[in-house]
Amino acid sequence: MTYEYQVIPAPTRGLKIKGLKAPEARFAYAMQEVLNEMAADGWEFLRAETLPSTERSGLTSSTTVFRNLLVFRRPATGEEVVPAEELYEEPEEPEAEPEPETAEEEPRQTS
Repeated sequence: MTYEYQVIPAPTRGLKIKGLKAPEARFAYAMQEVLNEMAADGWEFLRAETLPSTERSGLTSSTTVFRNLLVFRRPATGEEVVPAEELYEEPEEPEAEPEPETAEEEPRQTS
């Protein structure tokens, strides 16, 4: 059987949820959410990897950083694998509703 793979960055911090106070529990919850979302799309968790990544540091030097990745697979469908969204990021703050428009007051003249 032929497989296709999806590799995404592992969560770097936990998600806030009512009832979870410990950092370990919040991190475990973040991992659980990523795994469940990928499974809902048909991806099977295969393994977690820590791999080196050489990145530019300043103008002329480079640094090696280690990245934690999650590897998923599913039977090949023949379609192009679209990169997964960053599932583990905290949701953005909802945008404030615009204030109702009011008639602009004319500037007051002072004497």
